[in-house]
Amino acid sequence: MPPARADAVIRKTERTDLPLVYGAANCSPDGLPPVRPATVVAHVRTGSEQPRKVVFTVPHPDPLLTRLLRDECAAHLVTQRADIAFGTEWTEAGPESDLVIRGSLVLTRRGPGVVTVNDMGGTTHYIVTPRTRPLGTLRAGESRLEAPIELSPGICSGHGFAEAKKAFLFPVRASVDGGEERVVIVTPPKPLQDRFLRYAQRACHLGG
Repeated sequence: MPPARADAVIRKTERTDLPLVYGAANCSPDGLPPVRPATVVAHVRTGSEQPRKVVFTVPHPDPLLTRLLRDECAAHLVTQRADIAFGTEWTEAGPESDLVIRGSLVLTRRGPGVVTVNDMGGTTHYIVTPRTRPLGTLRAGESRLEAPIELSPGICSGHGFAEAKKAFLFPVRASVDGGEERVVIVTPPKPLQDRFLRYAQRACHLGG
């Protein structure tokens, strides 16, 4: 990552936390790369003196960096073959006491290979019910796949929806060419998030 300014007053304390962006993982197209040693470089100034360079060595292997690299590169192995996204058409169905919203998960070809979507999980606020498991397979020569899915509320609380920090991070489990299953986090665009929220309010009889 290029340098980024982080203004902070560091007082006489044992520790001061500063925000830091890691950036995207450097992934390989063929597999999960090994975790390499990392450093954090800072230019620190005290009072009116000139900045001095300080290098912090991140303990290796670092559990957080290991997990970030594994998760991002596992998803990359799938998404370099096919883009996975929510479909644009959604309809509400069922009785008022058991209202659901139906649509699809769409795979669009980006590279060679057979991509199979084995399952899709819900979030803290939405339950996902696929029509079939596995959801479907984008075979060689196919450019697009639509897999029908159904959403219903996983929580019916006005306070719960107000605190919905991870309500739209849906885990999709997929594999390429019959290989190891990988997890891709799929997030609907903001207009569709708003649509899901309005649906959940009606399904939960929350109003608003």
